[in-house]
Amino acid sequence: MAVPKKKTSKGKRNQRHAHWKAKAGVAAQKAMSLGKAVLSGRAQGFVYPIAEDPEASEES
Repeated sequence: MAVPKKKTSKGKRNQRHAHWKAKAGVAAQKAMSLGKAVLSGRAQGFVYPIAEDPEASEES
């Protein structure tokens, strides 16, 4: 089984954690932007289902 040969330094660990948290922040910002675009009707490249009439689904 592979194991690390030396202990990871605090600086390297903190750098890795900071990068992980920064990626989460960017993803949250993109999600908020996409949500605002969908709600305002400006969404260009995002496909989402449109609610159908309940009467149309009863026929099938």
